[in-house]
Amino acid sequence: MKLHFLGTGSSYPTTRRGVSATALQHDDGCVWLFDCGEGTQIQAQKVAVSRQKINKIFITHLHGDHIFGLPGLLCTISSQMGLVEEQVKKKGPPIIEIFGPFGISRFITTALTLSQSPLLYQFRVHELVPEEVQHTQGGEDFRVDICSETTCHPSQLPGTHIRATSDTIGNFHWQLIDDERWCVSAGWIHHRVPTFGYVIKEKDRPGTLDTNKLLSLGIKPGPVYGQLKGGKSVTTENGERVTPEMVVGPAIPGRTVVILGDTSDASPLAHLVESCDVVVHEATHDDTLKDKALEFGHSTPSQAVHFAKTISAKTLLLNHFSQRYLPTCKEATKNEESIALLEEQALTAAEGTTLHVQCTDDLFVYDMPSHPRHNVQT
Repeated sequence: MKLHFLGTGSSYPTTRRGVSATALQHDDGCVWLFDCGEGTQIQAQKVAVSRQKINKIFITHLHGDHIFGLPGLLCTISSQMGLVEEQVKKKGPPIIEIFGPFGISRFITTALTLSQSPLLYQFRVHELVPEEVQHTQGGEDFRVDICSETTCHPSQLPGTHIRATSDTIGNFHWQLIDDERWCVSAGWIHHRVPTFGYVIKEKDRPGTLDTNKLLSLGIKPGPVYGQLKGGKSVTTENGERVTPEMVVGPAIPGRTVVILGDTSDASPLAHLVESCDVVVHEATHDDTLKDKALEFGHSTPSQAVHFAKTISAKTLLLNHFSQRYLPTCKEATKNEESIALLEEQALTAAEGTTLHVQCTDDLFVYDMPSHPRHNVQT
């Protein structure tokens, strides 16, 4: 898996840095996009990420620097698909699944419908219904009525309203995906509007087959190998029963990634993560501006490190920087600061731990290899 940071700035795009958008590219090439700030489709053209491979989009919250690029991207994906009517009839139109806070469906539908934008694929929007604790004081005028949406785009399939599940001590989570390969859930985090962080867990995969042992048991390559790796026992021609435990090595541990939206405190999500390979956390301002960061619902490098340590993360990747900080690739003048300052503060906060800390720049790619395979001991 690879994380492509398409935009790492906050508030608005500049000539030096785009705004929030992170692409998670899976080993099979499919892409999940997290947030889609203005200009995301331009940034995506600069990296080895095919927009036609995007099949899921996750929105953390409804501030403009996280969603204003979404209608344009959806239209561009359609225009570049190159699908012909015969292909659509044969295979059916592709489907893009979109997850986000309640209100995201109205935003997408309104933009695409008023602009009369046809799509060569279908899309479905799943909306996370916020809990009351997520609504901040002063935001009453902007709250969206759950029963208010009436319009629907011609390519839009019925979506769902995903409500929170609470454990015995009052921790909330929203279950989004649970299939044979992935478990994706969301937790709420503190910000000025209802905001979510996403926990992406790759499920453990079957271990490596011990082919030498299989051959010694008289089992030749064929469909039987797949049955054993799939957890089924088989019987040899000699009547000997062979179980998966006899010939399949330990499971290959899955990887866990945590991608957060804007937040001044991500602790309400911590119960969903025992440990993780990577956490993507904002650091809008440096530690000397902590009061300003908190005032606007944001974090500093030291706060991000504290959260990363709380969930036993191996790597912390910082993003969502104020545009006052230059990218590391730009040389700062006497009166300017770069994100090197934020990285230095994060490294200091992480001293004495094994946590790897790094500030990201636009177009930075983080490679997350699979965990090592283990062979059966013979």
